[in-house]
Amino acid sequence: MTGVPEMIGEVRDDRQEMQACDSQVEPTQATPEPLKTTPGTRRLERGIRSVAGVSLIELVVTVAILGVLAAMIVPLAQVSIQREREIELRRALREIRSAIDEYKKTADAGRIAIKFESRGYPPTLKALVEGVEEVGKINRKLKFLRRIPVDPMTNSTDWGLRSYQDDFDSTTWGEQNVYDVYSKSTKKGLDGSPYNTW
Repeated sequence: MTGVPEMIGEVRDDRQEMQACDSQVEPTQATPEPLKTTPGTRRLERGIRSVAGVSLIELVVTVAILGVLAAMIVPLAQVSIQREREIELRRALREIRSAIDEYKKTADAGRIAIKFESRGYPPTLKALVEGVEEVGKINRKLKFLRRIPVDPMTNSTDWGLRSYQDDFDSTTWGEQNVYDVYSKSTKKGLDGSPYNTW
């Protein structure tokens, strides 16, 4: 046990010596030497400064290039939107015309009662949605459309109608029946034909 106190005393002496040494050493601060400026280094500094900044000419050229690219992209986007609307128009026309044809087949098969002047075609587009009574069945309606599709060119469900008795290019409806539908838009499609002739 006599060795332990002696060791503690030695550790204390070592600490005191280290503190004394630390107080005698002064911290040295390294000061950077000033750079020598020569004509070559001045040119180098000016070159670095001009590379870091953007000149007015470079800015104008960049803006002009971006303007040309934007002018090219906008018409492409408009054509793409118009093409999508034309696809929707064709789909809506096909859906309504298919429902009219299905109504006609059902009428020709004698499954629904028809008026003579209707020639087996629906009286209105609304009749395709609301349905018609099936012959020989009580409280049973046959429906041909879930809803009247929206005309994407006019954003309405108001379609141009033609009856079986009307001329093929008639723009007025005779109201006897619904034989065909067309868009009421007079604008032209990408193929150059008016939408109301589709």
